[in-house]
Amino acid sequence: MLVADDSTNTTWNLSSESSINITMSRLLLSLNVLALSVVGGCGFAPSFQSASRCSTAGSLSVAALTSLSEDTTWDLRFLLQSVPTENGKKVDEFFSAKVQFIEEEGYEPPQGTLKQIFDPSAEDGAQPSFKIVSSRWQLSEDPTDRKDGLWIWGLFAEPLYPFMLIQLETDRIPLPGDGTDAIKPLKLFAQIQHKREKDVGVILSGGSLNIREAESFKADPFGAASVTIYDDVTVGSLQVQATTS
Repeated sequence: MLVADDSTNTTWNLSSESSINITMSRLLLSLNVLALSVVGGCGFAPSFQSASRCSTAGSLSVAALTSLSEDTTWDLRFLLQSVPTENGKKVDEFFSAKVQFIEEEGYEPPQGTLKQIFDPSAEDGAQPSFKIVSSRWQLSEDPTDRKDGLWIWGLFAEPLYPFMLIQLETDRIPLPGDGTDAIKPLKLFAQIQHKREKDVGVILSGGSLNIREAESFKADPFGAASVTIYDDVTVGSLQVQATTS
């Protein structure tokens, strides 16, 4: 029981109340700092693009994670084998292109286009002869064995897609020499490996390069109807690596 004129007891109660208030203030401040560190450091990254942005948002980040966005430039290396030229020859050629994988928001599985990057300081004659005129990429399960549909997991956790499907069309590719021969425009298809690691980001590895050849067959004895069969023919290989610049 407190006595009103007991200065010692009254003083103790006021000091105790102040200590409690200070302790609560520090606790609230700590919680606020913790919440800001989670949001600012991007503890939650619901998409591939936001995950890449989160890698540089925190003040303690050392290096940006590789990603499927404008934040990462990738080096594509094409080895074409026995591809036909305009003059009827078959050649083996090596080409490279720097690209960025631009994701289109709102799609599941994640997908988008390739943005080819050119050196703005290079002269016209020094620009690469291999030019991409149209492209499409999409993360995927194994297209030959889809099983239970891994895309469902993308609604609840980090997607598990182990493959990336790439389709691209090239411009006419002039060949070295007198400039009278070139590789005709190509429509190429590739299936490459895709995975993500916590401390690295997106990792892409190579695969085969294919073209799709069409062959038509008569669907009835009278030739009134026909069916077209597409066959993938391997014409080389594709290697993919994130650039350090």
